[in-house]
Amino acid sequence: MTDRALVVVRAGALTTVQDAGRPGHAHLGVPRSGALDRPAADLVNRLVGNPSAAAVLETTLDGCAVRPRSAVTVAVAGAPCRVTVDGRPVAWGAPVRVPAGALLDVGPAVSGVRAYVGVSGGIAVEAVLGSRSTDLLSGLGPAPLAVGTVLPLGRPSGVHARVDVAPQPAPPAELVLRVTLGPRDGWFTPDAVDTFCSRAYRVSSASNRIGLRTEGPALERARPGELASEGMVLGAVQVPPDGRPVVFLADHPTTGGYPVIAVVRAADLPAAAQAVPGTPVRFVAVRRRWAPVSAGDPDDTP
Repeated sequence: MTDRALVVVRAGALTTVQDAGRPGHAHLGVPRSGALDRPAADLVNRLVGNPSAAAVLETTLDGCAVRPRSAVTVAVAGAPCRVTVDGRPVAWGAPVRVPAGALLDVGPAVSGVRAYVGVSGGIAVEAVLGSRSTDLLSGLGPAPLAVGTVLPLGRPSGVHARVDVAPQPAPPAELVLRVTLGPRDGWFTPDAVDTFCSRAYRVSSASNRIGLRTEGPALERARPGELASEGMVLGAVQVPPDGRPVVFLADHPTTGGYPVIAVVRAADLPAAAQAVPGTPVRFVAVRRRWAPVSAGDPDDTP
C-alpha cells in the first residue's frame, strides 16, 4: 500500500475532490463540474508546486481533517478559516509542511463558504472523462469524502511558491453579478426585467454546487406555457415557476425548460461560490446579446 495518501479523519458537511472540471461533454448530458472558486483552487496548487489542473479538496462551511501517510506540503485558501497541524495553528494562504501521521485540521469558515486544500502531488483518484472532479448532479467522479476514505496522492514536483502570504479577495459582503440579458428575457414583462436589474435579492440557504438560489421579488412572465428543453450554460440565470432567479453553477444540468433571463459573466462566478446565505445579490445588465422578443411572437429562437 502506497504511503502517498491522505486518510480522512473528519469529512465535514460536504468535502469533495475538484479540479478544472470536464468541459466538452454537454452533448452527453455531463456538466463541466470542477472547483466553484477556481482562482482559490489555482492558488493552492501554485503554493504547493502543482500544475493548475491538479485535483484539490473543496470543503463546505465547516472544513475537514486529514492525516497524510507521508510528509506533504499543503496550502489552504478560499474561505478564511483556522488551520492547525496536530492542534498547533499554522498559516492560511501559504505553503505548510505537514509531517507523516500529523493531523491537518481545516476549521469552519470564518467568512465565505468554501475552503480549498491543495496537497503536493495533487489528489490522484481515478479520472473519469478526463477529470477527477466530484459531480453531485450526475454522480461522476469520487463520492464526497467520508471518515476513513483514503485518497491517493500524486508525486510532488519539488517546487513551490516562495511567498509569506498570498493576497486574495475577501468573501463578498454584497454579490454583484454582471449579466448579459437574454436569450429569453422576452418571456418576462418589461417591469420584471427592470426588477431583475434594479432590485436586491439575497442568497438562499437552498443554494448548492448546482445553483445559487435567490430570495426576493418574483419575476412576472409576459407569456404563458413552457419552453422545450434546451441547452444550459455555466452562469445561466434560469427563472423557475416561483419567479426567483437561480444562477447555474458548476454542477448544473446541461438542459432545462425554464426561461433563461440572462447569463452571468464567468469572472463573477467565483464570488458566488463564497456568498453565504443572506448575502445581498444585485444583477447588473452590462450587455444585451439578443434583442428581446415580444410575448406574442411564437418563435423566439435567438
